[in-house]
Amino acid sequence: MIVEAKLIKRIPRTANVESFRFVLLSKVDNKPLSQNVNSVLPSPAAAPFSAKTGVGSSLNQRFNFFPGQFVQVIFDRTNISNALFNKYLSFSSSPTKDYMEVTKKLSESQFSQKLKNLKIDDTVFLNGPLGNCVFRDNDDRLCFLVGGIGVTPAISIIEYVMEKKLGTDITLIYSNKTEGDIAFKRELDVWQAINKKVRVVYIVTEARPEDKSCLWGVLNKNLLIREVKDIDKRVFFIFGPPVMVTAMKNLCVEADCPGRSIRAENFIGY
Repeated sequence: MIVEAKLIKRIPRTANVESFRFVLLSKVDNKPLSQNVNSVLPSPAAAPFSAKTGVGSSLNQRFNFFPGQFVQVIFDRTNISNALFNKYLSFSSSPTKDYMEVTKKLSESQFSQKLKNLKIDDTVFLNGPLGNCVFRDNDDRLCFLVGGIGVTPAISIIEYVMEKKLGTDITLIYSNKTEGDIAFKRELDVWQAINKKVRVVYIVTEARPEDKSCLWGVLNKNLLIREVKDIDKRVFFIFGPPVMVTAMKNLCVEADCPGRSIRAENFIGY
């Protein structure tokens, strides 16, 4: 489904990571422009929750998505295959919210410059939702293996679990180069403080962290086994660039994670 959405808020997450919140204005086309992307396009009856239309819209439209999905942000509608201006970003908000949020590590790319130049009330087109690596309400024990901006779909899932007050046991193993690169740390710290079933393991790979709650080193088999005692009982979610996803899947195999319990999705465009 292609929709037009309006920007309502921008939220800096780190020095170069920013979140963009949108509300739905109108439905443009029911046909997704998936361009060979493995997609899930839920009907309103199938999706658990949805982002509603913006205030003042005369349409009773809803943008349904599952926690863990992503969307194509379109700046060039004349050429949907234009990878310079149309890119895929994961939702970083729960579908229970009345807005849709995506988050991007901003660079000097043309797409990033388009995002940087967005002002409140500006509109963009969104194509989706897309992706099969999603949370299911009967998943009772999760472990995320993510790094950097790969945390965004995990944020969508964890926020959904918090909003729905589910009893899901969650361990997020989240690696970054430096402490300053940790996006959503404030939210994650609050969630694990109020929900004892949510646990975050921060890993910093370069400079030794000042925060004693952060580990210094790399995510390897020994660290995974030490931090996750019930590997055989958890569903493992892996999101990120293909090289990182492959490395984490191999790590899961080394640690004897059941293959059926690994859900992975490559970020497109890396």
